[in-house]
Amino acid sequence: MSSPTSSRRMGVTSCPRPRGTCTSPGPMPQTWATTPAWPPATWTSPPKASSASSLSSTWLLKTPGSSRPASRPGSRRRRTRWWDSRSPWSALPLGTQPEWLKVISDMEADIGSSLRWGCAAAGKPRPTVRWLRNGEPLASQTRIEVLAGDLQFSKLSLEDSGMYQCVAENKHGTIYASAELAVQALAPDFRLNPVRRLIPAARGGEVIIPCQPRAAPKAVVLWSKGTEILVNSSRVTVTPDGTLIIRNISRSDEGKYTCFAENFMGKANSTGILSVRDATKITLAPSSADINLGDNLTLQCHASHDPTMDLTFIWTLDDFPIDSDKPGGHYRRAGVKETVGDLTILNAQLRHGGKYTCVAQTVVDSASKEATVLVRGPPGPPGGVVVRNIGDTTVQLSWSRGFDNHSPIAKYTLQARTPPAGKWKQVRTNPANIEGNAETAQVLGLTPWMDYEFRVIASNILGTGEPSGPSSKIRTKEAAPSVAPSGLSGGGGAPGELIVNWTPMSREYQNGDGFGYLLSFRRQGSTSWQTARVLGADTQYFVYSNESVRPYTPFEVKIRSYNRRGDGPESLTALVYSAEEEPRVAPTKVWAKGVSSSEMNVTWEPVQQDMNGILLGYEIRYWKVGDKEAAADRVRTAGLDTSARVTDLHPNTKYHVTVRAYNRAGTGPASPSANATTMKPPPQRPPGNISWTFLSSRLSVKWDPVVPLRNESAVTGYKMLYQNDLHPTATLHFTSKNRIEIAVPEDNGHALVQIRATGPGGDGTPAQVHIARNGGTSMMVENSAVRPAPRSGAVLSHSLAMLILMGCLEL
Repeated sequence: MSSPTSSRRMGVTSCPRPRGTCTSPGPMPQTWATTPAWPPATWTSPPKASSASSLSSTWLLKTPGSSRPASRPGSRRRRTRWWDSRSPWSALPLGTQPEWLKVISDMEADIGSSLRWGCAAAGKPRPTVRWLRNGEPLASQTRIEVLAGDLQFSKLSLEDSGMYQCVAENKHGTIYASAELAVQALAPDFRLNPVRRLIPAARGGEVIIPCQPRAAPKAVVLWSKGTEILVNSSRVTVTPDGTLIIRNISRSDEGKYTCFAENFMGKANSTGILSVRDATKITLAPSSADINLGDNLTLQCHASHDPTMDLTFIWTLDDFPIDSDKPGGHYRRAGVKETVGDLTILNAQLRHGGKYTCVAQTVVDSASKEATVLVRGPPGPPGGVVVRNIGDTTVQLSWSRGFDNHSPIAKYTLQARTPPAGKWKQVRTNPANIEGNAETAQVLGLTPWMDYEFRVIASNILGTGEPSGPSSKIRTKEAAPSVAPSGLSGGGGAPGELIVNWTPMSREYQNGDGFGYLLSFRRQGSTSWQTARVLGADTQYFVYSNESVRPYTPFEVKIRSYNRRGDGPESLTALVYSAEEEPRVAPTKVWAKGVSSSEMNVTWEPVQQDMNGILLGYEIRYWKVGDKEAAADRVRTAGLDTSARVTDLHPNTKYHVTVRAYNRAGTGPASPSANATTMKPPPQRPPGNISWTFLSSRLSVKWDPVVPLRNESAVTGYKMLYQNDLHPTATLHFTSKNRIEIAVPEDNGHALVQIRATGPGGDGTPAQVHIARNGGTSMMVENSAVRPAPRSGAVLSHSLAMLILMGCLEL
């Protein structure tokens, strides 16, 4: 089916079969044509059915009893062929039915006027077009001319109204486009569009009063002021469409103005009153100004106007309205008086330069004045940065000048970075100072074989501008290394080895491809150097192995780098020792003694430094008597001390002790073993029945003596730790008795007291009490299991109970 339709009604002829007759909605029947030269066959839809509205038709011609492609008639093989008018080998083009390109639509026209309608259709063969009016064929007449797809009327009359159809047809089908023509005849009527009742106008200005009655045919228009008919003059014009224009208005132009409209159907009029008002004038115009970036500027604009009308101000920049109410914007309007319309520019930017126009307007007229604002600022970004003449350490850079933003460019600065993440850095140039009229300069001091991007920054007296865009990435040419490797050192390794270390050189110092290191070394005192070539920029050590190399032999070592462009400079000579061997001598006169239940002191005679390496210290090994030495614990001294204290031992235990010297190669032979026995552990019970008394600035404390058990060491004295709340530093006191008296500050604070027994086995378990100065004599009674009491004035805990034995005494 064809798809195009008119805006109102349209008929389309179509046929679902290639043979037969199809009747359309219109009066014209259409018939499909077939090709008689072909033998009888059946028509079958193709595998993929084509739309009936397609511009071409595709059918399957199938001979009876065959499903294979058919040859021409008379061929021995019976085949089926798809005939497609779009196929380049098709032998049966069927063409296309008409399809609308342009249709008619409903129309209203005035009586006596002219009208031209047109429609157009496409198809194969090309369709013919004819016209119908109210279902009857339409031919050319006196006032009507029919030209194929065009229908032209002159001097329309009422009998021309009706339904019209444009018909397009060819041998494949017919299509219709329908529309209605309504010819109107109306007397003038102002009801929908009268003359304005009150017409304000400004003195000295111009007023335009339209007269647009509804009328058919078009009405003849006359204007009058009062009883006087107006005619065209230097100040008064009546246009062909009936509009009245009065120029250079004065008070004498006030009055009633009437528009008279007339045609053969009748006449009508409409009246309005012209009221002359005072003209709007700019009394204080804005002044042009030059300002710098970031400055503030106020453009003044004052106006006078007719007091019976409202006055508004509108500002534009280069003819674009300015929004002065935008939050956070750069414009502010003065709102003090109706006749003041000043505009303030805040923190002026370069984009704020241009032509500013102040418009003062009422509903009848307006006045305007202009001013130019020039904003000076740092230069804009240069453009077109190009890199030429690329060398190993230099390039030639050129650029184009950017905007100077109304202040001459004073100088240029060039920057470079190594992509992708390098930071921009200023580079040395030739000339050193690039003047503002320059557009090229040489960049110096670049690194060979390095990727770079460049940019240019312009400056003037007002500051530094935005940088240019980065240039295209380039790589400088290769060169021999110019820096020697650093961090030359060494030592360690297996016997017979010399290990040399250095810091690998980073990419920026390699200067070219094929990078590596040349290492030279010789025994100290020798005259000939041995050289080793080490490949790879990331290599950081070299191992020279030779059984003839004696332990801890000094070698002189130096290094340089190279690439395919040549060798770099040599480093300074460093002294590196070959691998060390373990010490060969054991310490002597080892002596050990237990000094507490968990510690012992060990002393020995030092060994002499030998030629096998640098002595780093001593290693002490200790194990319980009865255990194997393999289970020994070890501690090392951090230097060459000849004594040490070993901690974390078991109480009342006998130990074997040996001492060995060690260096970086390992530990030497063990000394003869010595024996030491730790002390019995200190008493585990804390002091009990603690009592105290404050007497002026003295504190007296006493407790029950601690009696050690059979497996505990003797008690030789007691330690008391005293700490006052107001004095955070604690003081330690020692006494050989079970009582002590100390001086204390005269304050009302609390104090923490810890008391423990001490002896050869160390310090015992403490008893802890909190005492208050405003108390008299108090006492703490010990339970069977003792733990430190929490901090309070009177405490009851898991192990201690505070019992007040005496009443408070006034001090």
